Amino acid sequence: MTPRIYLTGSIAIEHGDCLVPERLFPGRQGRIAFAFLVANRHRTIQRADLVRAIWSDGDAGQIDTALDAIISKLRGVLKTAGLSPDQASIMAASGTIALSLPAHAWVDLEVAANALDEAEGALRRGDLATAWSQANVAVTIGRRSFLADAEAPWIEARRSAQRATLVRGLQCLATVSPQIGDPLLSVQYAGEIVELEPFRETAYQLLMKAHAATGDRAEALRVFARCRELLRDELGVSPSPQTEAVYLEILRATRAG
Repeated sequence: MTPRIYLTGSIAIEHGDCLVPERLFPGRQGRIAFAFLVANRHRTIQRADLVRAIWSDGDAGQIDTALDAIISKLRGVLKTAGLSPDQASIMAASGTIALSLPAHAWVDLEVAANALDEAEGALRRGDLATAWSQANVAVTIGRRSFLADAEAPWIEARRSAQRATLVRGLQCLATVSPQIGDPLLSVQYAGEIVELEPFRETAYQLLMKAHAATGDRAEALRVFARCRELLRDELGVSPSPQTEAVYLEILRATRAG
């Protein structure tokens, strides 16, 4: 049986018939500790690094005792999930801590990153079916929250990486959609990228092309106008030659049509 670990949305462990939901984890600090250990499962971490990941400050003695209690409870969570110590364990020695999981363990953030790589590779090969399915996996996971009730530099870094995965996944879907005969979906996905990354010109290019593919060239031209206005007002720059080239192509088609 392959254990499945969810760090996005609600933290959980699924293993065979066992499901350990977020409410069974040892509180907010326990969830943060578990997420940090899973996210760094391929390396041994310093105990001090885990402490900083959970607490920004506090009495060192009290924190040390609290960390020991959290680690003990997390070992209990692994046991509740039906994972024996030889399958999954948290090892602490000489100031280091490491989470050991089966090599084949399924971790949602890792799955999203791998799916995105497969999607982009498939798109380059022209394998639209694989690109579509794998990009959907990346986007589905990328849309979920990560430790929504916590703030720390490492958490923000993970969120940024997850956001980048989401944007690239949406870009892949927006590119594939017209090629499989559904330009309206391309409008949806490209529009979502614009909302997430309002200064990303490639998103405007995709959105303009998507509207044009649906036959709504007027809206495509309005997208360019919004892009030009935003860049001028917020950054004091003009759209790139690539963005302007898409605009001019659509403009010529509008005048010719």
